[in-house]
Amino acid sequence: MKKYVLVGTGWRGTFSYAEPLVKEYADCAELAAVCDINGKRARFVSEHLSEGKIPVYTDFDQMLRDHKPDVVIVTTKDCAHEQYIVKALEFGCDVISEKPMTTTDEMCARILETEKRTGHKVTVTFNLRFMNFYVRLKELMMSGLVGDVLSVHFEWLLDTSHGADYFRRWHSIRANSGSLLIHKSTHHFDLANWLLDDEPVKVNAFGTRRFYGHIREERGERCLTCPHKKTCEFYIDIDKEERGMWTKIYKECEDEDGYIRDRCLFSDVIDIEDSVSVSVKYAKGAVMSYSLTAHSPYECMKIVINGVNGRLEADTAFNKETIKFYNRDGECVNFDRSHVKMRAGGHGGADPALRDNLFRGFASDPLHQMADTRAGAMSIGIGIAANKSMAEDRAVYLSEFLGDFYPEMEKPQK
Repeated sequence: MKKYVLVGTGWRGTFSYAEPLVKEYADCAELAAVCDINGKRARFVSEHLSEGKIPVYTDFDQMLRDHKPDVVIVTTKDCAHEQYIVKALEFGCDVISEKPMTTTDEMCARILETEKRTGHKVTVTFNLRFMNFYVRLKELMMSGLVGDVLSVHFEWLLDTSHGADYFRRWHSIRANSGSLLIHKSTHHFDLANWLLDDEPVKVNAFGTRRFYGHIREERGERCLTCPHKKTCEFYIDIDKEERGMWTKIYKECEDEDGYIRDRCLFSDVIDIEDSVSVSVKYAKGAVMSYSLTAHSPYECMKIVINGVNGRLEADTAFNKETIKFYNRDGECVNFDRSHVKMRAGGHGGADPALRDNLFRGFASDPLHQMADTRAGAMSIGIGIAANKSMAEDRAVYLSEFLGDFYPEMEKPQK
């Protein structure tokens, strides 16, 4: 029986970790306490899960001293991950961190140094590695179907429901999230790294913001009080029943920290890109072109992997998952996924599968689905390098900020 504490009682922390720990894993795990800078939100979570029996803290250090947990689960704002991870490691705990591991090269370095110094372990949660669709892609790649990888074309489209929601929240402020290249694309970069079984070396990137942010004069502070809500196509009702507990977790807790969950998409505080294009060179020689669009008419992932044996195409457009392989003879093989029954639970059943591995353990990990700090660093490393590339108008080597920890990485040419 391991003892866990959780810091960060927003939606992800509450419903992806705290609630399952209490309701599904009580035989092998104890949720000893929860912590949040917003005490009202943390108290609500305790009431919701245990009628107030789970202790609540706003002081993280005090929680560690009082409960001496085996593992700390970090589900705060991205920019706060590092401070809690480092404190937990130094206290003698292992850590489970939501992706991204952190948001800057300096914070990443502190995590890597502290993990090495203390001997305790950080696990970074990448749920895409557990989705049936991507598991099948990994199996095909490991089978040698494609052969040595030559190039990758990777496109991720977020529609104006899912994509827009990042621009309502804290994610749209670069200091909080590091931009979508860190917060969202870390999923995609890790997926590419995992499928290719390779690590990024060099990055060049471009990005713009032309759909969200201060492009409209018809705007307000938030949807709830906006004078244009009857005519705005992006209006959301924070109190609407199908939004679940938004009112309890967010609206009724605003007075403690000022966080507004339905902020205007056209606010002038938004400073991240809504369209990005990234080129990546990999250690084994492959190159990847990646694009993220946060304002698409429809949602979709499209990935093409070109190898010496042929071309693997995967697509999730319009809720239909397709995988096709074209060999060098021009023949097409379809790997039908329509018959696969998804496990119930978040992210297409990936969250429950991930939690089983986190809380019940596993005998083996043949697909390398569990991710450590190196995987965490390589995924955010592409995003960090992309941000530097855009800011400095140049190509950036990951060894510029990760080379002290991974000296075998390719260095810039002199």
